[in-house]
Parts: sequence; C-alpha cells; structure tokens
Amino acid sequence: MSCKTRSLIVNNIKLPTDASAEEAFSVAERRLRAAKISVSGAVYSIYRRSVDARRRDDVKFVYSVLVRGDIRYQSESALAVAGAAEDRLEMPIPTIGDEPLSARPVVIGSGPCGLFCALMLAENGYAPIVIERGGSVSERVGAIKRFKKDRILDTNTNIQFGAGGAGTFSDGKLVTRINDGMSAYVMQRFVENGAPDEILYLAKPHIGTDILCGVVDNIIKRINELGGEVRFHTEFTGIRSICGRISAVLTDKGEIPTGAVVLAIGHSARDTYERLIAGGISVEPKGFSVGMRIEHLTEDIDRAMYGRFASDPNLGHAEYALSHNTKERGVYTFCMCPGGEVVAAASECGGVVVNGMSDHSRGGKNSNSAVVCSIFKEDYGADPIKAIEYQRSIERAAFVAGGSDYSAPIITFGDFVSGRICHEPSRILPTYMDGKGVTLASPYDYLPPLVCDSIKNAIFAFDKRISGFAVRDAILTGAETRTSAPIRILRDAETRLATGYLNLYPAGEGAGYAGGITSAAIDGIRTALALMKKYRH
Repeated sequence: MSCKTRSLIVNNIKLPTDASAEEAFSVAERRLRAAKISVSGAVYSIYRRSVDARRRDDVKFVYSVLVRGDIRYQSESALAVAGAAEDRLEMPIPTIGDEPLSARPVVIGSGPCGLFCALMLAENGYAPIVIERGGSVSERVGAIKRFKKDRILDTNTNIQFGAGGAGTFSDGKLVTRINDGMSAYVMQRFVENGAPDEILYLAKPHIGTDILCGVVDNIIKRINELGGEVRFHTEFTGIRSICGRISAVLTDKGEIPTGAVVLAIGHSARDTYERLIAGGISVEPKGFSVGMRIEHLTEDIDRAMYGRFASDPNLGHAEYALSHNTKERGVYTFCMCPGGEVVAAASECGGVVVNGMSDHSRGGKNSNSAVVCSIFKEDYGADPIKAIEYQRSIERAAFVAGGSDYSAPIITFGDFVSGRICHEPSRILPTYMDGKGVTLASPYDYLPPLVCDSIKNAIFAFDKRISGFAVRDAILTGAETRTSAPIRILRDAETRLATGYLNLYPAGEGAGYAGGITSAAIDGIRTALALMKKYRH
C-alpha cells in the first residue's frame, strides 16, 4: 500500500567541513532513492547543522536535511533513512478572553522576555506600555564606554540594565536546554529583525553583540509601530492594588494606570526584588551559582578541540560546555564566549561583576567562559533577602580585592593552585577593561573557600576532556555572580498569575522561570498568550 507525506528529515549526513549544502542535499536524495521513496517537486533545505569533533583528526559537519514535496513510500520500514518532519515553527495563536482590560497592559523590563511579550501583545492589538529603567541601546553603549574609561558607573544604564537586557551585551547565544516548539518561532522573529539566517539551523546559534544591538532596536521600533510604547529611563517603584487587583504601576515618572502587569524585571533588579518582597508578593529563595571567568588563548582551545582542523574558517572557533560533580556540589562552565572578552557587568556601586561578550565574528584573541559552583539555599539561610545579600557580598569583596575602583581581581591558574601570587599575566593577557583594570588577588579574598576549592578541582577535571584547560597561565577573573536569579516569584502554572493576584504575571529569568535569551523570550510569549486568554483589549 502506498503511503504519503509532505515532508521528511534525512538525518546524520556527515560531510567534510568544506562541503556545500548542495552536497548534503545530494546525499539526502540518494538515500531516499535507495529506500524507494519518491519525491515529486522536492524542495531541500538545511534543518540542522552541528559539528562532530569527537575525532580530532576527522572533524565533520553533521547535517539534517528537510525534504518537502509530494513524498510517497511503500512501507514504514522505508523511513529508516528519514524521520518524520515536525514543523519547528510553532505559531503562537492566541485565544482571546472575555474580561475587558480596564487600561493598557504594562510590561516591566525590556529584556528578551519583556520585548517578546510586548511584541506579541502589540501584534494582537493590546498596545502595551513597556517601562525600562535604563536607556536605549545607543545610550547603553555610551554608558559602558564611560564606565570603562572613567570608572563612572550608571546604576540604571549599564551592561545589566537597558534596552534588550543583560543579553544584549553578551554573545547573543540562543542555545536553550528547554524542549519547546516555540524556539523556532523566536529564531524566526530574530531573523526578521536583522539576525543572520544561520541561526535557524545551527545547533549552537549565536548572534553576537554587534548585530544583536541592531536587532533589539528593530524589535523596539516594531512594538512602537504596532501601537505599543517603550518608555526608557522609567524606573518601577511599586504597585497600587486592591484585593489583589493592580490598578496602577508606580514609577519615578508618575503613575501608569493599567489593567494587567507583566514583571519581566531580569535577574539583576535587586532593588525591585526587595520592593516586591516588602510589598508582600510571594517569593521563594532558589539555588544559583557563583565563580569566576577563565580565559585561554582562542587558538589553544581551537587546537585542543579541533586538532589539525583548528584553523578551518568553515568551523569557526571551538565551543565547549563542561561539568564536574564533586561529592558536595557541581561545577560547570557557563556562557562560553569564543574569541570574546570579559566585560565589566556591575550594576550596583561598590561591587565588581564580570560577564562574557563577543561579536558575531568571534575574532578576539582570547576565549572565555564562566566557571561556577552551585550554591544551595542552605548555604545562605534559605531566605530570599539573604540570597540577594549572598551575591552582593561576593561582589563587594571582589570590589575591595580589585582595589576599590572597579578593577577586577585576577590570578593565573598556576598561582591559584600554588596559593602564591607571583606571576603577572604574560602569554595570555586579561581582557577585562582592555586589561587596564585588573589587580592580582586571590579568589579566596572574595569567594567562599568551598567555591574556590571546588573550582580548582573541577579545572583539573576539565583538563582531562580539553587538553590544556588547566594550563598554568590561564587567567581567572572575578566575580561571576549573575548566572541566574537568586529567587523565584511564585505563580500559577496554568494561568501564570502571581500567587494572590488577579492581574500580575511574573515572567522570564528575573522571575526565576528561564535561563538565557531564548527561554526568556519563550516565557514572555507564553505569558502574553496567558494574559490574552483572560482579557480582551
């Protein structure tokens, strides 16, 4: 009996790194023909491309090819060469509720969660107002340059706060561990607003800070064009509510009447956390991670992972994700930036915070990643305020260790192991503040001993997987503290409403429900859908 379908995926097509997409299509066509699967009007496209570097002497690209057309086959066994093609582009189709909105919805925060939530609301006629404590992308660029040059920190417009949130000035990494069909939709929206097409099929997509800045500007422009409004330099200070229903959002620029509020505040809005806790909103403490950034030469990491293929321009620079479990806790690498730099990510006076950033080309001399250790609720007393203070105390200690002028404390891995600070960086040079804002100091001066000891042991373990990871002149820069939110704002799993509230929607990374650009954007979209399911505009 003849069977039909409109699309198939031919998986596991391994080709040399200099092979073209057309060669992958040819292999797919041959495999289908050998399996006696006929395709009329065939259209081929790359569904996924990843790197197989398990054998350093034979690095390959691994393709999955999507085939669309009038596809016929005789039996299910014929599909052994291909898999059913699920449409990755899950379109968010809203269900509109019956309850009228008393005023426009307000989205607090313009990170990926807030922007994608507002975009979805704007596209469906809800005309959201987005309030953002920080400035536009261009204002953020200026503030970051001033901080690097003059050590003058703007606590509202910086690497953490402003248009696009913390992700704008990172690597624009879009890898997510969540299995959500909305991921492809988010990627498509990024492409429509200026991201490169390759993010639609790369296994480890990234945009790069230089391109992401323009993408964020375009999304904001689109929200405004659709009747929404993004208000910069507008800080959230509280809410006005009666019996769990919010009627107005309070800001430093005055009150904003509203019918519903989305809290997309980001993981660094500690003063906002404190206001919410003081106001009685239900939160719980959660685990997070702290540590340092480690820097190697990009060419060393490439050689260790790609062998003789290290200089292959088709591969780009090598990426890694490593983890190591001790008897007590886990240590892992996070936010790896090939060809990037370590950036000054402070948002509070008197604290030093580091993060990683790279442009789309990833052309920097060093590669870096966070190496962080798990912190459990029991480590800080299982209290939301104590969770915030735990992170803050590390940042303040790092500030003092660095010289109290926002210089970052650094150390070579060899000195970290020996316990003696006696080696200035030479072959591998630090990139924090262009290498001009660093001070030699021991991590034990600002991190708990259990964190230092765990990271030290983990780096040796990582060296068994990537030769040279534990090289003695690798640079460790601290402190990395903003890996995730220290608390979670409680919400109902189905309605997404905050506990005890009728029109308050906590969302995204800052609320404790996402981790990274893509998952935060998805949470923003699904929160918008939940709001629309209850309200009509």
